[in-house]
Amino acid sequence: MRNVALGLIKVYRYAISPLMASHCRFYPSCSCYAQEAIEQHGLLKGVALSARRLGRCHPWNPGGYDPVPTHSDNRPSQMAKKP
Repeated sequence: MRNVALGLIKVYRYAISPLMASHCRFYPSCSCYAQEAIEQHGLLKGVALSARRLGRCHPWNPGGYDPVPTHSDNRPSQMAKKP
């Protein structure tokens, strides 16, 4: 399923995206973000991260640099835990 999702993203990026005007608010673009998220975190979490990113894509969001979170960004800090 992961390869199917990545294949669909590639089809979008090379067949559909060039036909549309470039309006991306974020860097990397949402399709690049989705590809990286699925490759780094697997299908379920990658799709969830991509959906969250697409939800932030609206005219009132300033956009900017928004990288895929790393695995260490998702884990609670060891310093935050009390013995």
